[in-house]
Amino acid sequence: MITAAVMIAGGLLELAAWWAVSWKGVSIWVAMGLALPAIGIAAVAVRAPSLSPAVSAGLAVAAGVSAGVGLYLATRLFVAAVRPWRTFQRHSVQTYARQAGLPLAAAIVLAAAVMAPGEELFWRGLFQAKLSVVLDGRTAGAAVTWLAFAVANLPSRNLAIVAGAVVGGAVWSALAWWTGGVLASMVCHSVWTALMLGFPVVRAPVGGRA
Repeated sequence: MITAAVMIAGGLLELAAWWAVSWKGVSIWVAMGLALPAIGIAAVAVRAPSLSPAVSAGLAVAAGVSAGVGLYLATRLFVAAVRPWRTFQRHSVQTYARQAGLPLAAAIVLAAAVMAPGEELFWRGLFQAKLSVVLDGRTAGAAVTWLAFAVANLPSRNLAIVAGAVVGGAVWSALAWWTGGVLASMVCHSVWTALMLGFPVVRAPVGGRA
């Protein structure tokens, strides 16, 4: 009962945080910087996460790094391919603009070392792991988690963010499905986030850098 309550509340909190950013103009660093670590801590509090029971930790880390770099390169290629799609380009620029206000190094540390791990601990470490048991199948658990994660990002009203949630969420859920734990997806998410901030895929100021 407690675990289910945390799963529901955590999903709603992320949804509400994106709503605050999109509709109320709250800083992404304030809204998501508070919400994502909070749901990660709550997830760990109710259920100790499995890191990588199906494969070795070393393999999980290597896979996470490789997938993170691959996801970043795929993101760059996609953004370049849809450059004529002005709405998507505008939303991509808006995403980076909302992340201005912090020095680049601080932004990378907060996003990649705090926010991304918190999000993974909740969605893959708790949500997917629990649903895999409840639904009696890791594939079903991964699929439902992927869908719920995408829905939680819809209030952002931003095509770039939603696309990142759909594609990235699929990769992270797949890594958790393969390894049986959260380690690989957490590493992948953090690496991708750091690269997205450090080497923007569109021309926009991030953390004070043009």
